[in-house]
Amino acid sequence: MDTIQAIKERRSINFFDPERTLDQGALKELLSIANLAPSSFDLQPWKVVVVTDPERKKTLRACAMNQQKVEEASAVLIMVADPGGVEENMDRVLESWQALGYMRPEMRGAYADMIRSLYGGRDSMTRKLFAAKNTSLFAMTVMIAAKGMGLESHPMDGIDEACIKKEFNIPEDKLIPMIIAVGTLKPDGSLLPRAFRRELDEFVHFQAYGK
Repeated sequence: MDTIQAIKERRSINFFDPERTLDQGALKELLSIANLAPSSFDLQPWKVVVVTDPERKKTLRACAMNQQKVEEASAVLIMVADPGGVEENMDRVLESWQALGYMRPEMRGAYADMIRSLYGGRDSMTRKLFAAKNTSLFAMTVMIAAKGMGLESHPMDGIDEACIKKEFNIPEDKLIPMIIAVGTLKPDGSLLPRAFRRELDEFVHFQAYGK
């Protein structure tokens, strides 16, 4: 599917076909495409918990305001933002940059210092925002890629983060910006017209805010 078409046609689907499943190959393809999403300094501070088992989806539903689509969707992806992505991935990123010619060897230390300075300490709000922002870029790419593969999706932030962490063994220092249901629209499902969207002049400012 054309990218512009995928963006225009993507909708947040509430009624998934519970009879349709996604095999691991399709899920890996989806996540591999989404993994091309941009991230600050290529640090990719995201992880994903893929939930397909019916009993595990039932557990997740209880952590997500009892939303029916959590059980009906073929898979639900728990988006995990990892503030530790800086330490985990920085050396590999810089090695790649050096090997590919993006960076001269003598600049490696300067880039490392820049990254540490820009994103602050591991427990800082700056670091948490870094992880959440980049994971959200990844999450949006998941949904566009899903549409391109003929799938539907629905992002959800109506979740109990503490419950999800407890039930799915996610470390306390991680953040969960959202979960994403992925699957196929129910055969008898229909979509209402797209709901309210603001006009551009309500939120677009040129050169400075308020202009």
